[in-house]
Amino acid sequence: MIAVERLSIGYGDTVILEDLDFAVPDGDVFAILGGSGSGKSTLLRNLIGLDLPLAGRVLVGGAPPAQELGPPRFGVLFQSGALFGSMTLAENVSLPLRNWSDLDAKAIDIVVRAKLRLVGLEGFENHLPAEVSGGMKKRAGIARAMALDPPLLFLDEPSAGLDPIRSAELDELILTLNRSLGVTTVLVTHELASIFAIACECILVDRDARGIIARGRPAELRDGSPDPRVRAFFNRRLA
Repeated sequence: MIAVERLSIGYGDTVILEDLDFAVPDGDVFAILGGSGSGKSTLLRNLIGLDLPLAGRVLVGGAPPAQELGPPRFGVLFQSGALFGSMTLAENVSLPLRNWSDLDAKAIDIVVRAKLRLVGLEGFENHLPAEVSGGMKKRAGIARAMALDPPLLFLDEPSAGLDPIRSAELDELILTLNRSLGVTTVLVTHELASIFAIACECILVDRDARGIIARGRPAELRDGSPDPRVRAFFNRRLA
C-alpha cells in the first residue's frame, strides 16, 4: 500500500529524519512511533503529500501522494479533528461527497448518516463541533475521512487528549474499520495502550539518531529488542 524509499524529511536546511526505508502492507494497522519532537507528524505530512521530501520518495498505491488535483485516494484524521466549527457534523462529513462525488443531495444525506452511524454518532448529525465531546469530534473526523470509502486511512494522534475509556473506544473503532472494511491504517501515536491493542507492525523513529531505530511487532520489540532505547520507550522508563 505504501513504499518509502531513502526518504529524508525536514524544513529548509534542517534535516529531521533521513534515509528512511519501510513499507506498509495492504490491510495492516501500521504505527509510526517516537518521542515528542522526533518527527512523527512531519513524516505523516510527507506521506500524505502536504510536505515534499528533502530526498527520496513516497509511493502510495504505486504513485506519489501529491498529484494533480483530483479525488483523494486516502482519508486523513488530523490531531484536533480539524472540523469546521460553523458547520454541523453532518455538513462536515458531507464535504468530500459534495466536492468529489456525483451524488445528489438526498443520496449524500443517506451516505452521511451511514458514516456517522458507523462511528457511533447516529442522532448527532445536526450538532456543531462545539456541542460534542473531544472523542466525538475525533469520531466525526474519522467519518469524514471515510466518506469516500478510501482503502487507506491516516490518523495523527487519534487518542490525544482523550480519557482512557474514550481512547479504548476509539481503538475499537479503528480495529472495526480495519477488520470489517479492510481499511489499511497508518497512525502516528505515542499511546502505548493503543499501540499494543491495535498495531500489527510499527517503526520507532528517534530524534538523535535522525532515523528509524526499530521496526516490527510492538510486543516483540518491547520484550526482545537489544536496543536499550527501544526497550525504554516500550516499557516507559529512562534509557
